[in-house]
Amino acid sequence: MDDLTGKIAVITGAASGIGQGTAQALAAVGARVVVADIDARSAEAVAAAIRKAGGVAIAAICDVGEDGAFEALRETILTELHGEADIVMNNAGVILSGHPEDIPLSEWQRIFNVNLFSIVRSNAVFLPPMLARGSGHIVNTSSFSGIMTYSFDRLPYAASKAAIFQMSEGLALYLIPKGIGVTVLCPGPVETNIMKSSKLWTSGVEIRGPGAEFAMMSPNEVGGQVVEAIRRNIFFLPTDALVRDRLVRRASNINRYLRDEIDHPQIISLDAAIAAKSAQQESQP
Repeated sequence: MDDLTGKIAVITGAASGIGQGTAQALAAVGARVVVADIDARSAEAVAAAIRKAGGVAIAAICDVGEDGAFEALRETILTELHGEADIVMNNAGVILSGHPEDIPLSEWQRIFNVNLFSIVRSNAVFLPPMLARGSGHIVNTSSFSGIMTYSFDRLPYAASKAAIFQMSEGLALYLIPKGIGVTVLCPGPVETNIMKSSKLWTSGVEIRGPGAEFAMMSPNEVGGQVVEAIRRNIFFLPTDALVRDRLVRRASNINRYLRDEIDHPQIISLDAAIAAKSAQQESQP
């Protein structure tokens, strides 16, 4: 999809973080953006900022964990933008933290409902029109934690993100020959507020990260990467190319990889990582 001018792009979880950064990046190259989020006020603020900058955007309230949410979202697009979605980014997600024995079944169900089954709901609504016309692009947000293991404190989240990767790979096999692109976005450390809304199930649990070699990125940087992936029809989009070396090491000897993660855990402080990113930006000319 070389030219995104005038294309309708729907992004869930677009009121902040990666969704917001991608909405702004897509609007900057001429796409008409649907800022979909459960937070109606913040979604409208993002859409208004895009319009103020000269872009085209509407806000739409969307609780991706509810049946019927995507049908209503499609009706909004047809009514307000008079067309079908060309690009759908399934980005909304929730997270938690805690030891496995402390996390109740209901939380597993909540995480999978929002993170994974929202994409099932989205596909049911947006894929048929794409298939009918033989064009479109799907972007699903997975995570570094969905493609390699480095933590046990957020297992439902990591498991849902691993399932998203597998779903995306299967969709690519099916959809690419039919003219529909598929991208699976795998973010590493990114400045988002997802952890601020995280439920904590174990007091004092240590947050483990993928490793100090992965720099903290901004949502705008990731948004630019997503735009290029859509343009170039790239399937696998990690936010940091260094992860490829880690994946090779893991695949080469997964027993040794797990032992290394046990012996040398990477405990992270999100506040410290963001501060380091800010200092790096200030030092640049």
